[in-house]
Amino acid sequence: MKIKHVCFLVFLFCYIAIWMGNLLIMISITCSQLNNQPMYFFLNYLALSDLCYTSTVTPKLVTDLLAESSTISYIDCMAQLSATHFFGGIEVCILTMTASDCSVAICRPLHCTVIMSRHRRCAMVSACCAGAFLHSFPQGLLTINLPFCGPDEIDHYFCDLYPLLKLANKDTYGVGILVVANAGMMGLVIFVVVMLSYILILYTIKPYPTESWYKALSTCSSHITVVVFFFAPTFFIYIRPATMFPEEKVFALFYIIIPPMFNPLIYTLRNSEMKNALRKVWY
Repeated sequence: MKIKHVCFLVFLFCYIAIWMGNLLIMISITCSQLNNQPMYFFLNYLALSDLCYTSTVTPKLVTDLLAESSTISYIDCMAQLSATHFFGGIEVCILTMTASDCSVAICRPLHCTVIMSRHRRCAMVSACCAGAFLHSFPQGLLTINLPFCGPDEIDHYFCDLYPLLKLANKDTYGVGILVVANAGMMGLVIFVVVMLSYILILYTIKPYPTESWYKALSTCSSHITVVVFFFAPTFFIYIRPATMFPEEKVFALFYIIIPPMFNPLIYTLRNSEMKNALRKVWY
C-alpha cells in the first residue's frame, strides 16, 4: 500500500501538470494572434487531443491506486479501449500535420499561407478525426465480438487490445495479426511520413548558410522530440506478435502520460513566439 500511495501522488501530479500545461497552451494560443498561424493552430488541437487521450486512462489509474480492488465493467472497458485508440489516433495524425506544416514553412515559405489556409487546416483536422475513427472502430468491433467467458483479470492498468486478447476464450492469432496490421502499420507509415518530412527539410536547407541550419533545426527539434517519445514505445507494443510482456505496462506509460505532460514544456521552453504569447496573455 505504501508503494501504491507513492504512485498515486506521482500520477496525480502528472495528471494535474498535463491539465495545467495543455490548458495554458490552449488559452494562450486562442487569446493571441498565434491561432492564425498554421503551426500554432495544430498545436492547439494537439494540446486538446493530449487532454482527451490521457483522460481516458489516467483518472481510473489514479483512483484504482487508492482502492483495495480495481474493477471495471465490461461496457466501461470497451468504451475505454475505443476512446484510447480514437484519441491516440487523432494525436498521431496531428503530429503528422505539424510535420507537414513545418516542411511547408521551411521548404516553401512564400506559399505557406496559401497552402496552409484556414479552410485547409480545418479540413486536415477533420481528416485526422476520420482517420482515427477508421483506426479505432474496427479494433473495438473485433474485441466486442470475442467470447469472454473465462478469467476476468486483466494484467494491465487499462483495457488494451493485447491484455484482452489474452482473456478471450478462443484462438486469437488471426485477430492479433489484424491488430498489428491496423495499429502497428498505421504507426509505422505515419512515422515514415514524418521522417520523410524532416529529410526533405534537411535537403532543402543544405545549401543555406549555417545560421539557417540552426534556425531550421531549432524549429523542428521540439517536434522530433515529441515524435520519439510517442512512437518508440508504440512500436515496441504494436509492431510484434500479439503476446503480452510485463514490460508492456511500463512502456504504456511513455505514450499515455509522458508525451501529454512534456509537450507543453517542449513547445513553450524552446519557442520564443510561444513565450511572448504567454507573457502578453498572462502578464
